[in-house]
Amino acid sequence: MASLMENLIDILGRESTEYEGLLEISQRKTPVIVSGNLEDLQKITDEEQNVVNKLNVLERERVQVTKDIATVLNRDVNKLTLTNLIGLLQARPAEQGALAELHDRLHRTVHELQRVNEQNGSLLKDALEMVEFEINMLQASRLAPETANYNRGAYSAGSTMGVTRGFDAKQ
Repeated sequence: MASLMENLIDILGRESTEYEGLLEISQRKTPVIVSGNLEDLQKITDEEQNVVNKLNVLERERVQVTKDIATVLNRDVNKLTLTNLIGLLQARPAEQGALAELHDRLHRTVHELQRVNEQNGSLLKDALEMVEFEINMLQASRLAPETANYNRGAYSAGSTMGVTRGFDAKQ
């Protein structure tokens, strides 16, 4: 049981470190979203994906160790939460304290990560709405009415009102 607890503490410590790294990356993403730098945004997204992949591996390890602990304690693995496990370790204060500290650390980090991700999601939504608005403005300018000017042959010589040139990708 002691080695299982050490494994769980180790895995949770590594998970916490990875989540803290993910939080730092997400915080760096915010000004990149605001500036609209797509190249940097892609690099940061790739970094995030690498950390998420590491977290998935750690999560599988944590689930397996938790199953093993539940078997040793003769508990239902689906009902054995970290909080419950901390409560069961009153006879082992060192392990109980380490798990409680990791639980709090993970909770704080994940909560802050959720807040930053919601903020970034809102910024991305606003940016997409702005792009959609600009596209609609460009499309509307192409459909603008013509002026009622005719030449000598009674042909329309009117010009389109509004922007007459196409989209310039260099701007």
